[in-house]
Amino acid sequence: MSIQGTVIVRGGGDIATGTIHRLHQCGYQVLVLETESPTAIRRTVSFCEAIYDGETEVGNVAAVHVRTIDQCEQVWLAGNVAVFIDIKAECIKKLRPIAVVDAILAKKNYGTSMAMAPVTIALGPGFHAAKDVHAVIETARGHNLGRVIYQGKAMPNTGIPGAIQGFRRERVIYANTSGPLTIVHNIGSRVKTGEPIAMIGNIPVKAPIDGLVRGMIRDNFQVHQGLKIADIDPRIEEQDNCYTISDKARCISGGVIEALLFFSKRQ
Repeated sequence: MSIQGTVIVRGGGDIATGTIHRLHQCGYQVLVLETESPTAIRRTVSFCEAIYDGETEVGNVAAVHVRTIDQCEQVWLAGNVAVFIDIKAECIKKLRPIAVVDAILAKKNYGTSMAMAPVTIALGPGFHAAKDVHAVIETARGHNLGRVIYQGKAMPNTGIPGAIQGFRRERVIYANTSGPLTIVHNIGSRVKTGEPIAMIGNIPVKAPIDGLVRGMIRDNFQVHQGLKIADIDPRIEEQDNCYTISDKARCISGGVIEALLFFSKRQ
């Protein structure tokens, strides 16, 4: 199996998908490593959905769930992204990629190290550039979003979502109880404050603000209290945003490409 130009990305959520999409468009063979049950809420722009559906498409790029590493070659030859369940990233030893990108966005390091590949890049807090990985990409909104950090760390997690039309905490919704979630208003729906957007068991989850449902966890997903399950975008006129890679994800992806090329030219 050809492994020339392979980049492995840990995580396939919406922010990771921005990086995966750009790497693919730049000509790299991309393998995405995911869990058995991804919890992305912006499912329409997350390659991890291939784990459930077998295949998904974002920005005219298809991602295909492979059951074995040997199936990657066929997926790449077809011009697609491969997605594989591998929580511990054990396949890295076999594939020997030119780069590994940790895009899990867990605010902590789940085992990514510089020993994994000639170039290792991590998104957001939880990593120390030049110690844990070769470079860290800033993920906090603001002046430094997408900046490549070669020494040190990204800004610590504040726990406060970035502001959109003045709304921060209000626009992100967490499960108020545990149980199976039933969608009432799916991604792209326009909702009013107080309107039920989902049910957890027989308990309604209500929209905290007027806007568009931009993120919603999968129907019938078994959620636990405190899990992020949805988000509302107050910009009701921008429905296309529900189905396209975000400005934040694209900005971060540019930092990843910069770091990858920076280290590649030095080798």
